[in-house]
Amino acid sequence: MCVLGLGLIGGSLLRAAAAAGRPAWGWNRSAESAEQARDDGYDADTDLRAALVRARDQDAIVVIAVPEPALDSVLDRIGEYAPDCTLTDVVSVKGSVLAAVRRHGLADRFVGGHPMAGTAESGWPAGDVDLFRGAVWVVAAEDDTDPDDWTRVARLALDCGSVVVPAGADEHDSAVARISHLPHLLAEALAVTAAAGGDLALALAAGSYRDGTRVAGTAPALVRAMCEANAQALTVALDEALALLTEARRVLAETGGTEALVEAGHAARGRYDNLDRWEISDAAIGAPGWPQALRDAGRRGGVIRAL
Repeated sequence: MCVLGLGLIGGSLLRAAAAAGRPAWGWNRSAESAEQARDDGYDADTDLRAALVRARDQDAIVVIAVPEPALDSVLDRIGEYAPDCTLTDVVSVKGSVLAAVRRHGLADRFVGGHPMAGTAESGWPAGDVDLFRGAVWVVAAEDDTDPDDWTRVARLALDCGSVVVPAGADEHDSAVARISHLPHLLAEALAVTAAAGGDLALALAAGSYRDGTRVAGTAPALVRAMCEANAQALTVALDEALALLTEARRVLAETGGTEALVEAGHAARGRYDNLDRWEISDAAIGAPGWPQALRDAGRRGGVIRAL
């Protein structure tokens, strides 16, 4: 496996794959990160051509783990040196990545991926060999996805300790706008609102503030990259959240009550806590209609724990 980008996610993936016994190496544009990885005993370099030629020669899975703005330049090099390798990614949006892969003529071997794991930290030192253990890893199943490539990518996710959820690119982006990108914007808004209360407000802040603003500690460039790449779906989710808050403000001002939003939020959280992640045990990868069948199962809460 060849990992392109050794930040939090890519660096954790290199660690996890190596721990699972997979031959794995990485590339990073920053010499500092590559050197840190080597100092920790991992195979890493700053020579992208060499990393991709090696991937081509060993028929490795190439994993794109660079920020969205760097995607096109990396795809150019993959097209030049390793166009026939199984290709996946760990970028937090899928529609724009899939479109870019298609523009570069690499869609035949591409399987989109998104491990739903992370922290507010960034860079190689933030990586964790156990970051993906027990986490959900979306493995995209498009109508034209190659079943053998899909299986290779799904097995990589399973080897890293994750459970696999199949989904299409568009429905993935709509979902993560609600459960990942919107929370980032809400955390930023909460942090700004609290800070406007001065040092007294910050001195009194405890668990609810700390938990609600945790992701506001993420590097702004990373937050912007993920949110702006998913602008259309995020705008829809943001409009829904604003409508709820606007109505809650109206009711609070007129009646002094908060019951409607609080009760609805409590019920929605309960639905998450009690979600039945049932096992997709009858998936026939490669059978007629298999991508649609997997997407339907994922939509209904199904996961894959073994292949």
